[in-house]
Amino acid sequence: MTRNSDRTIDYGNLMHRAMRGLIQEVLARVAEEGLPGKHHFFITFDTMHPDVEIADWLSDRYPGEMTIVLQHWFDNLAVTDEGFSVTLNFGDSPEGLYIPYDAIRTFVDPSVEFGLRFETQEDEDTEEAPMQEMAEPEDDEPKKGEAQVVSLDSFRK
Repeated sequence: MTRNSDRTIDYGNLMHRAMRGLIQEVLARVAEEGLPGKHHFFITFDTMHPDVEIADWLSDRYPGEMTIVLQHWFDNLAVTDEGFSVTLNFGDSPEGLYIPYDAIRTFVDPSVEFGLRFETQEDEDTEEAPMQEMAEPEDDEPKKGEAQVVSLDSFRK
C-alpha cells in the first residue's frame, strides 16, 4: 500500500455530489408518483448559472437567484443526471424552466423540516440565515422547531 501525503480526500465535493444525488432521487420519485402527503419543496437556484434555462423576463426579474415552489401546481417534471426541468405557473403564464443540480443553492422541504444548503465562496463571507425563514411565506403548518440543515462549512479547509 502506498501513501501519498500530498493528496487529500475532498469531503466537500463528495458531500455536494451525494446531496445532489439525493435531490435527483427525490425529484425522480415525485416525477413518477407525484408529491406524497404534505411534502413540498422550496428550491433556490443561481439564475446566472450558464446552464440554467428560464424565460428572459424571469432572469431580468431575478438577477442572481430565484426560489421556486413545487407544491400545488407544476407540470412536466423531468429529471436527468444533470438537472431537472419543470413547468410552473407564474400568474396565469406557464413557463418551462431547466435547472442543473450545480445551480441549486438550497433545497427545503418544510413539511418535514428538512433542508440542504450548498455553500459557495461568496456565501462563506456572509452570515448564514436559518433555513426555516425561507419556508415562512408558504408554510401554513405551525412551527415544530428549527429545520434540519446540512451545511458543508464544517467539511471545508
